[in-house]
Amino acid sequence: MSHKRIPKRKAAIAAGSVVALGAAALLLPNANASQDGASDDAAAAPKTLRATDASDLASQLAGLLGDAFAGSYYDGDRQQLVVNVVPGDNNNVIVQAKKAGAAVREVDNSMAELEAGARTLKAKATIPGTSWAVDPRTNKILVTADRTVTGDKWDRLESTVRSLGSGMATVKKSAGTFKTFASGGDAIFAGGSRCSLGFNVTADDGSPAFLTAGHCALAGDQWSDSQGGQPIATVDQAVFPGQGDFALVRYDDPATRAPSEVDLGDQTVQITRAAEATVGQEVFRMGSTTGLADGRVLGLNATVNYPEGTVTGLIQTDVCAEPGDSGGSMFTRDGLAIGLTSGGSGDCTVGGETFFQPVTTALEAVGATFGAGAGAGDAGDAGAGDQAGGEEAGAGAGQGAEEGSGPTRTP
Repeated sequence: MSHKRIPKRKAAIAAGSVVALGAAALLLPNANASQDGASDDAAAAPKTLRATDASDLASQLAGLLGDAFAGSYYDGDRQQLVVNVVPGDNNNVIVQAKKAGAAVREVDNSMAELEAGARTLKAKATIPGTSWAVDPRTNKILVTADRTVTGDKWDRLESTVRSLGSGMATVKKSAGTFKTFASGGDAIFAGGSRCSLGFNVTADDGSPAFLTAGHCALAGDQWSDSQGGQPIATVDQAVFPGQGDFALVRYDDPATRAPSEVDLGDQTVQITRAAEATVGQEVFRMGSTTGLADGRVLGLNATVNYPEGTVTGLIQTDVCAEPGDSGGSMFTRDGLAIGLTSGGSGDCTVGGETFFQPVTTALEAVGATFGAGAGAGDAGDAGAGDQAGGEEAGAGAGQGAEEGSGPTRTP
């Protein structure tokens, strides 16, 4: 199988190493782990953090600060976690956040107020072609409407946003149309539709399986790794629409060896575990149509109103995607599984918004894990780095760039 074309937003693959998008940046763990200040005087200075460490710190501070916590995001340029705080009468919360190593920003809107605004949007403006998510960088709800939201629907959306009050939300128009990214073509196939495999996992009984988008399962229960080919896997569980967009698909042959990795063509990225996304975090997406693309996380717990129904709990990004990329893997440069491609608007020529199902939520829902299970082939001989599965697994996560040396990025 091969790609139809090379996307505008691309990534270079170098022999012997995986090269990230950008000037000679390696898809390897960032050497800058958390760095504590060398003296007590520096204790209150923001720490230098990797995005995944920033996510862990954000979770801790959310619990520590309570109602004063108003969201957080990762400043990639400074490699710092920025925490929004509504101080009220207790300025000690700012001191606590600074001591923990975060950069602190005082804001007006509390998380409770923002979440209440999102509930109002759900109740009054659940319109196909709209989405919303809390944007901690602006301390507002970011509402997006695609080009189908016009006339009375647009008036209703604007009226609802205005009812939230000044400074609570912003509305942005998208040139494209919100849709799921399934298509007829080339990758994993069912019922004439094409999707992309996300991540190989081990099901709760130890058998080999993979995750993909839940809406892909609407095309059929049995999936093949070639158009018109024999089925190799069967849908076990699927959610779409509703509280997510994910499916667990079990390999029909229990001896299938399907390693936890993302196939980039002539290179692979080893996936070590699942991790939560952080706003501002750099991420990479692999799909069977457009190959490897990069971007950043824009929002968490996003609600998207697709034509098929409303999906909640998604990750909003500026990563491009196109039909056939559905279900594909979103991951970090240090091999952490973040998301499964759901849908969005635009393409890899003009850009657009793309939404992803969090991998952590999908794993918890279906009871799957990364790593080799007892039923996965020669599991008894597997080391700590071995995963359940095999060669057939390449069917999914985008067949990379079999034509040539791989996608390369242009400025």
